[in-house]
Amino acid sequence: MKIDNLAEIEEYYQALLNRDPNYIGIFYVAVKTTSVFCISTCRARKPKKENVVFYKTYSEALTQGFRPCKICCPTENSHQIPKQIKAAIKIVKENAKKRISDAQLRDNQISPDLVRRWFKKNYGITFHTFQRMYRINNAYKELRDGKTATEVAFEMGYESLSGFGYTYKKILGNSPSNVNYKETILINRLATPIGPMFVCATKKGICLLEFTNRKKLEAEFAALQKVLNAKIIVGENKHIIQLRKEIEEYFQKKRVTFEVPLHTPGTSFQNEVWNAVKNISFGTTVTYQSVAQKINSPKAVRAVANANGHNRIAIVIPCHRIIRKSGNLGGYGGGLKRKQWLIAFEKAQ
Repeated sequence: MKIDNLAEIEEYYQALLNRDPNYIGIFYVAVKTTSVFCISTCRARKPKKENVVFYKTYSEALTQGFRPCKICCPTENSHQIPKQIKAAIKIVKENAKKRISDAQLRDNQISPDLVRRWFKKNYGITFHTFQRMYRINNAYKELRDGKTATEVAFEMGYESLSGFGYTYKKILGNSPSNVNYKETILINRLATPIGPMFVCATKKGICLLEFTNRKKLEAEFAALQKVLNAKIIVGENKHIIQLRKEIEEYFQKKRVTFEVPLHTPGTSFQNEVWNAVKNISFGTTVTYQSVAQKINSPKAVRAVANANGHNRIAIVIPCHRIIRKSGNLGGYGGGLKRKQWLIAFEKAQ
């Protein structure tokens, strides 16, 4: 969306002049005279204000005919987490049982408005909602470790058990007394040149990697929790840490295969298809028919396409490498623009 608010334009233009890293990913500035677009930290000579247009996403700048700046590489660097956001998240993690106020953020030289905008854009929720989720997820862990609901509620500052129970049930969908899940699914976020992604993992391995704006993502989360009899909570384990490293290497053109363990609940046929897709060579594309032939089911093209559509682990299980027999790209959960970008990115290497 093009930004027309004059106050925002003034604020963003000053951030551009100051090369302010706290605005990375908040806006993209397109320069009419050069037809390029940049992020806030670009080192190029600064354009006049009348020659720039600000956008919320880089895809909008691309759609309007602007190309990425070769100096700041906005499509590659735009999803770095700004220092103030990192600092705000650190404060939340260090005070998992307390609500962080705007005044506390300001005391730490953090702009509450900047934090609110970033969270709304990148997580789709407010910063205070993020805090509530983090506190409740922490409470869930303590309840599983044997603490009573009363102990946890009052340690978190709730004045009544009913208030804690209401918030807990609103976020996790069940009462504090019901923590008998066999599994815990940890969820975290990672940045990529083509948009932020959610990553989920169990003790066995990565079970989901999807772009944050994927259609029907909430339904996918619900289905994953149901099939694993688990609850998704914010966190990180060794598999998520390994995946984050491998994804960074992939986009830095240093990796063509992934080694992180995967946890792929599904039918035997689905897993057979996913294993075949995982073995499609980097930088190549194949058809659904060729995948069906690989698994000795040449007539099951439609079933292969259906199984491929249920793949929860984008990029690592590279369903973007499958195209239609006609040569058309076909569908992709993360959007056809991303599929096209990934194919071109790999083939260029």
